[in-house]
Amino acid sequence: MSKWQQQLRTWISRYFDLPSDVMLDLPRITTIGSIHVYIENHTGLLHFSDEEVRIQYKKGQVRILGKDLGVKMMLKEELLLEGELKSVEFLPESKGG
Repeated sequence: MSKWQQQLRTWISRYFDLPSDVMLDLPRITTIGSIHVYIENHTGLLHFSDEEVRIQYKKGQVRILGKDLGVKMMLKEELLLEGELKSVEFLPESKGG
């Protein structure tokens, strides 16, 4: 997406008071303490183990680290994880490869 398209989307989002996560194709992540994490607007589950989950979104990946992680619910663009949450990291998309 070009820079002007990004600026236009940002302006439209602000003008019409639309959620930026939807307009800018960003994931929405909600945590409940350190025991649940709810991710919306993702494009796929890349890796899953009881200590690490990686989720794709349009501009990169989200990496969730924890202990005893498990999938409580999984829909097309929504994911609910439970376990002992330790960190949530945003990894930019790689330009190579």
